[in-house]
This record gives sequence, C-alpha cells and structure tokens, in this order.
Amino acid sequence: ELTGINEQIKNLKAATTNVSAINRQISELKKQFKTDAALHLKQIALCSTLKEKHDIAKKRVSQTENTISKLLGDRSLLEYRAEHSGLLREMAYLRKIASLEDERAKLEDDKPCPLCGSLHHPFAEGNVPEIDETEKKINELSSLIQKAEQMKRGLKEHESKENQAASTLTEAEKQLVQSQHKKDESQANVLRSEKELESTAGKYDELKSKVILKLEPFGVKEIPDENLDFISKTLAARQKNWQKRQTQKAEIEKQTNDLAAEIKNLDGIIQTLSETLKEKQGVLDAHKKDLDKLTAERNGLYGQKNPDTEETRLEGLISEAEKSEKATRHSRDQIRHRLNELKTRITALKESTAKIKPELDDLEASFKIICKKAGFEDEPTFISCQLPSDERNKLSQQAKKLDNKHSDIATRKKDRETRLFQEIDKKITEAPLDDLKNEQAATQNSLKGTGEEIGAIKQKLTDNTNTKARHQQKKILIEAQKTECIRWDALHSLIGSADGKKYRNFAQGITFELMVSHANRQLEKMTDRYLLVRDEDQPLELNVVDNYQAGEIRSTKNLSGGESFIVSLSLALGLSKMASRRVRVDSLFLDEGFGSLDEDALESALETLAGLQQDGKLIGIISHVSALKERISTLISVHPVSGGKSVISGPGCERIKEENYQVLQAVHGQE
Repeated sequence: ELTGINEQIKNLKAATTNVSAINRQISELKKQFKTDAALHLKQIALCSTLKEKHDIAKKRVSQTENTISKLLGDRSLLEYRAEHSGLLREMAYLRKIASLEDERAKLEDDKPCPLCGSLHHPFAEGNVPEIDETEKKINELSSLIQKAEQMKRGLKEHESKENQAASTLTEAEKQLVQSQHKKDESQANVLRSEKELESTAGKYDELKSKVILKLEPFGVKEIPDENLDFISKTLAARQKNWQKRQTQKAEIEKQTNDLAAEIKNLDGIIQTLSETLKEKQGVLDAHKKDLDKLTAERNGLYGQKNPDTEETRLEGLISEAEKSEKATRHSRDQIRHRLNELKTRITALKESTAKIKPELDDLEASFKIICKKAGFEDEPTFISCQLPSDERNKLSQQAKKLDNKHSDIATRKKDRETRLFQEIDKKITEAPLDDLKNEQAATQNSLKGTGEEIGAIKQKLTDNTNTKARHQQKKILIEAQKTECIRWDALHSLIGSADGKKYRNFAQGITFELMVSHANRQLEKMTDRYLLVRDEDQPLELNVVDNYQAGEIRSTKNLSGGESFIVSLSLALGLSKMASRRVRVDSLFLDEGFGSLDEDALESALETLAGLQQDGKLIGIISHVSALKERISTLISVHPVSGGKSVISGPGCERIKEENYQVLQAVHGQE
C-alpha cells in the first residue's frame, strides 16, 4: 500500500502548498484592500476639501456679482461708460463755450451771430451751466466705473478660481470613483480568495482525513502540516525493514526445513549404518566362530596351508571394515553437531516468542480494561457497538469543521476587537453616531448624484464617440470619393481635349518618357554630369539637369557641341533599346560628331557602343577621327585616287571592275 500512501501524501503536500499560496495571496490582497481603502478615505477627504474650496469660490463669485449689481443698480457698466463719455464731451464743449464767453457777451438779440449768422442766442438769454457740477458728475462716474472695473477683474479672478476649483473637484471626484471601484475590486478579490481558500482548505482536510485513515493501521494517528516527506521516508524504511525480516524469515524457514530433512535423512542413515554394523558385527562374530571352527578344521584338514597369509588377508578385510565404520561415525558426529545447532536456534526463537507474549498479553489486558471502562464487556461487544466508518468520518469532519469555525470566529472576534480598540485610540471624531450616519447618508446621496451625473456624462461621451466614428466613416468615404474624383480629374486634364491633342500628347509622352529613361541609362555610362528630363510646360521637349551646378535645369540649346553629341548619342542608343511588336532597331549608324569629344568622353562613348555591339546590335560609324581607327578593328576605308576617284578597302570589299568606277564615283560624289 506504500505507493498509494505516497501518492496521497504527495496530493496532500500539493494541497498544503496551494493553501499556503492562497493564504499569502489573501494577505497581499488584504494589504492591497487596506491601501485602497486608505486611499479612498484620503480621496473622500480631498473631495470634501476641494468641494469646500469650490463652494467658497462660488460664494465669492456670487458675493462679487451681488456687489457689482448693487453698485451698478439697474444699469450696465457700458451705460455708465457711455454716460461718462457724453459728460466728457459735454465738459469739453462747456470749456470751449467758456473760452468764448467774451464773444458771447457781445451778442445782441435779433442781430446775426458773426460765426453762424443766427438771430437766436439761447446762451446769451440765460446763465451758462457751471463746469464744476459736470466735473463732479464725471469724477463720480469715473470712480464708479473704476470701482466696477476693479470688481469685474476681481470677479474674473474669482470665476477663474471657481472654474479651476470645479475642474480640480471634478478630477478628484473621478479619482474618487476610481478609488471606490479599486477598493470594491480589492474587496471582491479578497472575498473570492477567501472562498477559494475555504474550498481548498476543505479539500485539504478531506485529503488529510483520508491519509490519516490510510495510516491508522500503521500506527500513525496525526499528520504534521509540514515535513510530510518524513512520513513517506518512515513508511519506506518500515517497508524495507519488513521486507528484510520477511526475507530473513523465509530463509530461516527454508534452512529449518532443509536441516529437518537433512537430520531425518541422517537419522535414517545412522539407523541403517547401526543395523548394518550390528549385522556385520554378528556376521563378524559368526565369521570368527566359523574362522575358529574353520581354522581348527583347516588346521585339522589343511595343515599345509600358510595361516599367516590367511590371517593377513582377513586383517585387511577387518581394517577396511573398521575404516568404513570410522567414516560413518565421523559423518554421524557432524550431523549430531548441526542438529544441536538447530535445536539451539529453535530454543532461542521460542525464548524470543516467550518474551513478546507477555507484552502482547499486557496489551490485550489493557485493551480489555479500556473496553470495560468504556462500558464494553469484551472485544466482540466493542466491535459490534462501533459506528460505521463512513459515519465516523462524517462526524470527524463535522467536528473539524466546527473546530475550524470556532477558530475562525475567535480570530475574527479578536480582529474586530483589535480594530475597535485601534479606531477608539484614533479618536477621529467625538460626534454622535446619529450625526455621523446622517452625514454618511448625505455623502452617499451626493455620491449617488455624482455617479448619476458621471453616468450621464459617460453616455454623452459614448454618443459623441459613436457620432465621431460615424463621422469618421463618412469622412473616409468622402476621402475615397475625393481620390476617385482627383484621379478622373487628372485623367481629364491629361486626355480630355475635344480634338484629341491631349490624349495624343499623353500617349506620345509615355513613349517619350520611356525613351528618355533608356537614354539616361546610356548617358549615365558616358557622363555623370547630365540627366535628361521632360519639360514641364512642353512634355515633348527635353531639358537637362546639370549635377555640377547644384541640379540646375537647363535647356539642351545651351549645351556645347560635344555635350550635344553625347546627349544625341544617348537618345539614339535609348531609341535602339526600344522595340515593339513589329519594329525592332538592330542597327545604328553614326555620321561624324566624334571630333567634338575630348579623350575621356570619346572613351566613354566607344565603351558604350562596344556594349551595344556585344548585345547583338550592328553599329556603323562614319568619321574622320584617326583615334577611332585604333579602337575599331573592323574598318572599311575610303582612299582617294587620281582623277577624282576613290577606292574602298576592308572586309567584304572586292575590287570593282573598271567599268563600275563611274558608278562608285557617282556614289562618292553623292556622299
């Protein structure tokens, strides 16, 4: 049964490890919950402080607005400013009038004014208004406006502080909701872990009960929570010792059986030898008698025979019989010695059994005494009164559960008392419980209202996000439609003319672009200075990019003779690279132009032409440059002769007959 026990102990050890891990996890989660709860309380205090600040700022704004309203009355500040401006203009006018007081004194009724020609002079009829009253009104209005503006600035500052406090309060309330959520989540994690611990602990107790039931027949009554490997090692050692004793017992039984058989066999041999010896002794005695009789008879009858010889012979026979008897006795002695040893071992085993028997009797007597004390007469009565094993296990589990529950209740009670004493020692507040409950209810109602507002704002944000997503989808569709419109617009701008010129230029431009691309590849082999590009305004005309002048775009008309030849040569080579289904350019003839090239440019041009020749192109050059003769192996030379005639020589040329000289001369004349 050791393999099954080891497996159960292994499972129990794994359950122990799991319980320890869950306990550690619960401890960490409780710490986290305490931290989150403390943060939540701090956040509540912070929200309360910020709310007070916000209320104070809001109260200041309201007070400032009331003060401004009382100061301005039913009129606005703009009206006071307009009145102030009007009084300033009136004061300026009055001052101007005061400066003309001397002239006003000269005015007479029904006589025209020298300035305006009016016959009516209202200011001359009565007194002119005094400036002091206007200045007083202006000063009062200025003081009022200045004070109102100062209050307005203070109002803006208070409103700014109120907005800032409101923003801070909103952010703090968001963090409060987050901390509440975090706290609830930590509490849920603790409860979930405690449930998991309870389930795991139940499984652990069940496994432990099974292991104890399994180990009870082997004398193990309790199992430690730690060092479970010690039980496995102890049982393994006991198993090894038991197996060793079983082996020794089997060997001893085998030796006992062998010795008993050997003793029985030796006893038979000894008995047989003894009987044989007796028979031989009787025979010997009879033989002696016969010998004596025969000797007498012999002596009487055979007196001439040698008695010594006969005696020697008989003595030899006797000696052999004695040797056989001696060997038999020696074998018998050995068998007796081994028999004595076996008897000694049997006696020792009986003594050992006798020593163990009192202990067994004592244990049996103790058991009977215990049974009698428990109210059982004998062992059969005790066995008959025993509960079934399932019911005993069930009662044992219930007892363990009750013990665990009692321990848990005691622990929780102690924890609650400790926390109560801690809270009492803190002396957080001396307010009565009813006031605190009312304040808590008000706070919860406020939090509920805030949560509803947050939910409404979240719903608005969700609606806004959905609207943005729909707007984004429509925007994507609009952008895709714009891209399509741009593509069709570009196509229209390229080939949309009524006479087909744009389309023709577009198609020719594609071919021209292809030829320029091939030409640039050839031009790159001859020089790194120039690059051919199409003109932006005239797509079928060429320009060159001068890399030696910071990429300046120049016209091909500004190129020198050698540069123009290189560009023309690259275009010709590019054209030779182009091919269609029906047309393929396999030959190229160049007439002059090499004389305008310097040595490096000439070398580059010839290397490019040699590369085309290796590609299977037929290149023909007509030139008077002597340097080409050294580079070109296959030459057809034209030599002038007298009389205005010329002779050609080279591969594939045969001497033309005299009658054909005129035809050749005509051809040269045309060239």
